[in-house]
Amino acid sequence: MKVHLKTLGCRLNEAELETWAQAFQKSGHQITRQAEMANLIVINSCAVTQDAARKSRQLIRRIHRDNPQAKLVVSGCYATLNQDEAASLLGVDLVVSNRDKDQLVEKTLTELNMNVMPAMSTEPGEISLFTRGRQRAFVKVQDGCRYRCTFCIVTVARGEEVSRPMQAVIDEINTLHKQGITEVILTGVHLGGYGSDLGNNLSDLISTILAETDIPRLRLGSLEPWELSEDFFTLFQNTRLMPHLHLPLQSGSDTVLRRMARRCKTEEFAAIVKKLRVQIPHFNVTTDIIVGFPGETEEEWQESFGFIKQIGFGHIHIFTYSSREGTKAASLPNQLNNDVKKQRSQQLHVLANDMKLQFCRDNLGHEFPVLWEGYNEPLEGGKQKVFGYTPNYLKVSSLINNDESVENKTITTRLIAVEELSIFGKMLGSPLPLNSSG
Repeated sequence: MKVHLKTLGCRLNEAELETWAQAFQKSGHQITRQAEMANLIVINSCAVTQDAARKSRQLIRRIHRDNPQAKLVVSGCYATLNQDEAASLLGVDLVVSNRDKDQLVEKTLTELNMNVMPAMSTEPGEISLFTRGRQRAFVKVQDGCRYRCTFCIVTVARGEEVSRPMQAVIDEINTLHKQGITEVILTGVHLGGYGSDLGNNLSDLISTILAETDIPRLRLGSLEPWELSEDFFTLFQNTRLMPHLHLPLQSGSDTVLRRMARRCKTEEFAAIVKKLRVQIPHFNVTTDIIVGFPGETEEEWQESFGFIKQIGFGHIHIFTYSSREGTKAASLPNQLNNDVKKQRSQQLHVLANDMKLQFCRDNLGHEFPVLWEGYNEPLEGGKQKVFGYTPNYLKVSSLINNDESVENKTITTRLIAVEELSIFGKMLGSPLPLNSSG
């Protein structure tokens, strides 16, 4: 049976897809990138915003329209929060809530009568990595969140916090490394809450991974800027832990943060960023900002804008606030009109691009080990442009010959020029001939 897996939303959704892919393969089924060739399609939906829920519905309808013969299974936050609606969509054969995600493959094969012996089994240990190429993998270490930020529906959809046992995470990372993975990204709904149900914490997990695996690069997914113990910051002395953190700020105004029920004041956030940047030169801090939260006055907006400018982020995900049924923020007074939200969003986009450009320029002239991706851009004259990432998550491009390959190779590269919002670099090591096994 050919299985196609599709996701909307966060890195956690992608990590879950990878887990399902391996489970389907262990059952002897084949993962395909082509939805039109699949006998079974699994969609991991999103509902972080009303727009994400709408896109989830659109994706389900489009997938069924393009391949009406395939069995269709829907999971994820949209399917959990709107189970009856998802089940009623044309073509949906099975809805699996977040609570039952760990049994998705088993439930699918059993309830849809697909649990039959395939003609040819997949080799044990074969890995899908269908979303990110062979150099990088997401590893889910935690699910659920104990907090209730007033704008967030995900905590309702994901439920209480559950951490994976440390040994299970170690075993998965070691398996991935044996299969050629160079970089692992730890993900979770509330990553900083890892271990709250196990008697340990995220720092313990990271220390153990660095001690008991040889994975060359360990990166952290989105991490709330609270609950970081003092020993967390010293972990970055190990160069295998990548000097980049995505710390969602959401607003640079303390009064707005209180209405959001966020647990980190701007002063505390600034202290975290300073500590990271003093310890590690060129540490990259990226963030999320919600523009136009209910009641956001012009004074609060200017305060927020000024604080964001003061911090100087390497990248900002900008979300224009939209009311989400089921959240406390939806019932707050003084909802802003769309014109005000649009104007503030445009203003922040200009600032975000300026800051990203400045961060790129700050890194010029320095040399970094770049992990090169498996995709390229063909050029004239027998050349190709290839892409990769520095440890601090700057996207770098470089030129190599068409008969060379740098896929999944880490090569020291000097950053020499800014191209739009990425960087051009000169490799200081040699690319491999295409027929090389090194």
